[in-house]
Amino acid sequence: MARAAAKTAIFPMAIAAIEQFFPKKERIVDDKLAYSMMPMGGKVFVNLMKMGWMKNWIISLSEKSQPGIWGGLLCRKRYIDEKLMESSGDMQAFVNLGAGFDTRPYRVPAISNLPVWEIDQPGSIEVKKKLIRRIFGKIPDNVNLVGIDFDHSEIATVLASYQYSQDKRGFFVCEAVTQYLTDDGIKRLFEFLAGASAGSRLVFSYVRKDFFEGRNLYKWMSGYKRLVLSKIWLTALEPEDIPDFLLGYGWRILEHLGYDEMAKDFIGRTDRNLKSTPIERMVYAEKN
Repeated sequence: MARAAAKTAIFPMAIAAIEQFFPKKERIVDDKLAYSMMPMGGKVFVNLMKMGWMKNWIISLSEKSQPGIWGGLLCRKRYIDEKLMESSGDMQAFVNLGAGFDTRPYRVPAISNLPVWEIDQPGSIEVKKKLIRRIFGKIPDNVNLVGIDFDHSEIATVLASYQYSQDKRGFFVCEAVTQYLTDDGIKRLFEFLAGASAGSRLVFSYVRKDFFEGRNLYKWMSGYKRLVLSKIWLTALEPEDIPDFLLGYGWRILEHLGYDEMAKDFIGRTDRNLKSTPIERMVYAEKN
């Protein structure tokens, strides 16, 4: 997994933290832990956003350079939260693949009693361990923080050493991960997911191949230069290929959405003037 991926983990959490400055009825994501789960540099940036004019200016700047990124990230988080809460009663484990600074295991009551495995690059996991200990005094007993190299490690073998069993029906989250993996890394990831128990659920996002290959930049030229041409993003998928791709690993699609579709629901409930990026899509699937 590209080391550059670790550097991008702070931005989504900063957006979630800034979101808490909006009134509750206008808020797309509720995440009171987002601020605490960030390194000091991220906190300094978020604190500046307490000034309304600064917050509006930064959002406006991001919309001009990468239209829809702000709303898209919020919709992505909200969608995963809702699917997790809907499915939690049927699940026996929660597996966060590419966990970053995500706070779900520590703020979503529906999974508070489930065994949790949070997986990411070893360096990122060590940082997260320190943050969690600072916030809670210790790592919660139900949480396992696992350092792994997605591109080279056998995920099932590594997780087995942390008492993970594929016999459990799991809820798997793979949020903004696939674009940072090599083709071999994606193969290893889905080979692991192929061993999940029947009835398990998976939510994952991916970047559209037409954007990645430069066939349609969706007014994201600056993002294309920064993320694709610089090889921070390594892989993309074709929407039309997703059903057969998943079926090959024993999964069937429950929902397959563009971020614009999520925006109609989540942003549409507010008076916010936010759009959502078309370059990423979301898949919700069930194991056969």
